[in-house]
Amino acid sequence: MAEGLSRRRVGTPRETDEGGPALESSPSSPALHRMQSADETKTDKVPLLTLMEETLLLGLKDQEGYLSFWNDSLSYVLRGCMLMELAFRRRIRISKDAFTGMTGISERPIEVISARPTGEVLLDEALKVLKGSETRRTVASWMDLLSGETWNIAKAGYQLKQVRERLAKGLVDKGVLRTEKRNFLFFDMATHPVQDPRAKDEVIMRLFDTLNLPRAAATPTRASGTSSPGGGISSSTYTRYTVGQGIGGQANRLKLAPLANPRFYKNEETSRFALLRRVCLVAAACAGSVLENPLIHMDMETRDRAVTRAEDLMDVYGRWPFKRESPLFTQDIDSGEAGDLMVEEVVASVMYVLRKMDKLL
Repeated sequence: MAEGLSRRRVGTPRETDEGGPALESSPSSPALHRMQSADETKTDKVPLLTLMEETLLLGLKDQEGYLSFWNDSLSYVLRGCMLMELAFRRRIRISKDAFTGMTGISERPIEVISARPTGEVLLDEALKVLKGSETRRTVASWMDLLSGETWNIAKAGYQLKQVRERLAKGLVDKGVLRTEKRNFLFFDMATHPVQDPRAKDEVIMRLFDTLNLPRAAATPTRASGTSSPGGGISSSTYTRYTVGQGIGGQANRLKLAPLANPRFYKNEETSRFALLRRVCLVAAACAGSVLENPLIHMDMETRDRAVTRAEDLMDVYGRWPFKRESPLFTQDIDSGEAGDLMVEEVVASVMYVLRKMDKLL
């Protein structure tokens, strides 16, 4: 009977791994209150749309339902979006070893830390490919292999095929797009026009927020009768906008402003990587040559400044550690927590590849 008894420790403070006393559990402790508040308000909940789907929507023509035939960089960028999405879902990380401090983030291989399915078919397929490889590869190497950018026939099995079409069909299943048949002179092709404009409107407004453009200019050409979550304006009342007239009118301010009554990004402000996801969207849109699509109705000067801001964001967050001295750096992205650093390292490595794409392609 005595063997099943144990002495309960009462009135003694808990000890941390370092051997020191833990924070007092008194509700009056400010430090504990801040820690509890952060844990309660920030979650790893993922949005309804993945980074790949958001980037595809930006490049998709609303009524025609297809992408530009001349865009040869989007497929490569979508593979980078997959790696960032897997990192956000804590499935992969940059590996660490004795030579970590001697090599750049782009030269270190990635490894799978969890093979648990994500619920997204393409992500699970990519995760399976990464998990099944016996060779440690860098982010750039995996982007090459997943997109088929290799001359080695033995590595052709790593390629993910028909990614654009499969992403579009996934958006059809989510009610964002619809499928139609369209005749292109000598052949018929399945197209995917926008079924629910609200989804694309919300993606564009998140993009505009990050570029510090006014939300009122996000959807000026929507047909009458279509509601916009940002209160879009018609092209007849459109006036000139410039970078800096967005949130607070501060050109260098990077801030997360939740959407009003969103359908696809509910409680976005409670997501742990909400602002970093927006930066990733801007980087993917810029590198994938789809950034100008939502800016087409703006004057040339505004478009140029918006693209410059996107490139500046890629320069700040496309290196490791992040460029903290830049006005575009914000502590809201870099939490400093060990678990979050694993995600940020993968994002920085992918962005590094994206901003060097002109030299790679």
